Amino acid sequence: MRINTTLTVILIIFLLVGYMFIEPYWVETKEITIESDQIPPNFDGKKIVFLCDIHAGPYYSKERVDNLVGQVNALNPDLVLLGGDYVSGENTYINSTIDSLSNLHAPLGVYAVLGNTDPQYFSWQALKNSTTIIDIGNLGDWVGTSEGRIRIGGLGAENDRQSPEVAIGNAQASDFVILLKHEPDYFTEVDKSRVDLVLSGHTHGGQVTFFGIWAPILPSNGKKYVSGVFKEDNSTLIVSNGIGTVGLPMRFFARPQIIVINLKRT
Repeated sequence: MRINTTLTVILIIFLLVGYMFIEPYWVETKEITIESDQIPPNFDGKKIVFLCDIHAGPYYSKERVDNLVGQVNALNPDLVLLGGDYVSGENTYINSTIDSLSNLHAPLGVYAVLGNTDPQYFSWQALKNSTTIIDIGNLGDWVGTSEGRIRIGGLGAENDRQSPEVAIGNAQASDFVILLKHEPDYFTEVDKSRVDLVLSGHTHGGQVTFFGIWAPILPSNGKKYVSGVFKEDNSTLIVSNGIGTVGLPMRFFARPQIIVINLKRT
C-alpha cells in the first residue's frame, strides 16, 4: 500500500512538472469590456489588443513571435498596444523581434513602450525605425478623428523617461485616456481623475503560482496588482500575465495572455 501511494505521489509530481513546461504554449485570449461615458461615439465597439512581456530569446523563438503576430492580426484589432519586455538574454534577438512585430496591423495604429529589461538590449530608435510601431515612450498621442478621439500615453520603464504630464498632455477629465506603463505598481501614483485605463504587465501573473492562489516570487515591488482587473476611483488597471517567461520556460496556473479590450460607450 505504501509503495502504491509513493508511486502515485511521484506520478502526480511528474505530471505537474511536465504541465509547467506545457502551459507557456497555452495562450489565453482574455476579453475585457471597458464601459465609460467618456468613450467617444466613434470608439464605441472598438477593439484594442494589448501584448506585453514577450521575452523573445532562447526560450521564445522568432517563429513563436511570428505566430503570435498572426494570432493578433486574426483578431482584427482597431488598435494594438505593446507594454514592453520584448526580448530576453541577448541583443541578437532585437532585430528579428522588431521585424516580426512590424507585421502587426491595426487601422488606428500600433503603440509601444519599453519594459524594465528592454533598455539593456533595445533602443528607442529601433522602435521608431519600425515601419508600423510608433514609440510613444514618455510621450502621448491623440487617436481618432474630428468626430471623437482618445488619448494614448506612455511612460518608460522604472525610473527611465518618466513624465506623466507629457504623457497625459492637455487631456481633460472628460476625455478618455489610456496610459501604458510596464510596471503595475505605478497605478498608485496615477492621476485617476484624468486617466481612465492603465495597461501593465511585468508580473507574468506570478508565472509559477500555487494553483493561481498565491505567487511566491514576483518582480513587482508589491503584491497588490498581480493579474487581472483592478478598479480604483474612476480608473481601471489591467495587468496581463504577458506572453513569455523569465528564467526557465515554465508557468503554473498563470497562462500567457493576449488581452482583448472592447470599448463600450455608456
